[in-house]
Amino acid sequence: MLEIAASSTAFRILALAIVFALVTGAILIVVNGVEARRRASRQIARLDAATSATSQVDLLRDQRKDRWAKIADTIEKSGISLSDKKNLKLEQQLRMAGYRNKGAVRTFTIAKILLVFALPGIYLLLSFFSAEPPSVLKLYFVSSILAVVGLYLPNLYVRAKADRRKEQIINGFPDALDLILVCVEAGLGLEAALDKVGREMSGSHTLIAELLVETTLLMRAGASRELALRQLANNSGVQEIRSFSTLLIQSDKLGTSIADTLRIYAGEMRESRRLRAEEKAHRIPVLVSIPLVACMLPVMIGVLALPAIIGFVRELGPAMAGGG
Repeated sequence: MLEIAASSTAFRILALAIVFALVTGAILIVVNGVEARRRASRQIARLDAATSATSQVDLLRDQRKDRWAKIADTIEKSGISLSDKKNLKLEQQLRMAGYRNKGAVRTFTIAKILLVFALPGIYLLLSFFSAEPPSVLKLYFVSSILAVVGLYLPNLYVRAKADRRKEQIINGFPDALDLILVCVEAGLGLEAALDKVGREMSGSHTLIAELLVETTLLMRAGASRELALRQLANNSGVQEIRSFSTLLIQSDKLGTSIADTLRIYAGEMRESRRLRAEEKAHRIPVLVSIPLVACMLPVMIGVLALPAIIGFVRELGPAMAGGG
């Protein structure tokens, strides 16, 4: 009976899937056990940061839990921790990508676990229903590669989305800075100027408008201007906005004119945007030369050299053949 079962391809695939699931489950259990020892120190760090602006923003942002958050709650109630080993770093990456709700880390972990099992599972099912099932070694090798891809694919997605978000903020921030300068010079305060610009830019630059409105709401909720501006820098994850927040904080502490500070920094931002545009323009000839050399140059050489080659064959070919 065992020999018949061992010779069956379906039994081999099922046994391979069970072994893969057991090994993966054992690794997750060991990782969770090691992580439990460090949980106490993380709780202390979170208590120290409980008064940060992140907690205040979370109180302002009353978002309903989606289905992924409910699934995460159900899994954690069963005793399995979904907190990442580098929780603070992961929270920062997700925040830079635009995911700032409380359940973002747990949803990210669930997505990784599902992809680790889903991609090999789909491949095993397709192999099972194929006309010629592959060997056990190929199944294990391909399933392992797909599991690794599923493990790192969410990280690549979050990183790519964070880069796109950062680029959009960088491209739109000089326009927002000019509008803030106009509002401040017209007599509005900093809070009113941020609120006005945030509402006006909701259609053209949604990300910047969200950041500015959130900063305004944080100030109205009772947070200090310094705390709100630092939270603006942390939520954006862009160096230009960090410098902008630092300049406003220093100007507020030293008592200098905010309009002069904004005017100088707006000029620097416009110059930086012009330099970035020139840099991209200077890169165009180099990028165009690659398809030019790879595609057009061989064709041009062939067109120019082909008549000479044909004439050479017609004239010297018979002479060389006769001389031989």
